[in-house]
Amino acid sequence: MPTTALRAGQGTALHECLISIGSNIEPELNFTQALSLLRTECDLVAHSQAIRTPPVGFLDQPDFLNAALLIRTALTYEAFRLYLKTVENRLGRVHGPNKSGPRTMDLDIVAWNGELLDQGYLEYDYVRLPVDEVLTVSGRSLMTKKG
Repeated sequence: MPTTALRAGQGTALHECLISIGSNIEPELNFTQALSLLRTECDLVAHSQAIRTPPVGFLDQPDFLNAALLIRTALTYEAFRLYLKTVENRLGRVHGPNKSGPRTMDLDIVAWNGELLDQGYLEYDYVRLPVDEVLTVSGRSLMTKKG
């Protein structure tokens, strides 16, 4: 995807996206490559430190490195979600039969324009702790959906 589609021109409305990032296949290498791609192709506002966490669900696999990123984009929610899937694929992500299995890279949208979308934030430390760090360093907060 060309970088011009991800970076906003003057006067373009920007969206802020909080992303949970995780890897347990060559995680240090894949984190470095993911951050490099996202820094080059997007407006990376803030990121947390990576934390090592045990797997959830399927336990017979290596620990994960998890972090969170805050990115600004001119893309719509759906277009940005698809972009993140292309980044996962570029980093060798293979979707096997086990949804909780090992992965080179997992990029999940946690919040869009400050609105919490991923309930994993409320349930899992590996999502909440890095996201809270990004919220603190960026001066942002989250709101939950009403209804």
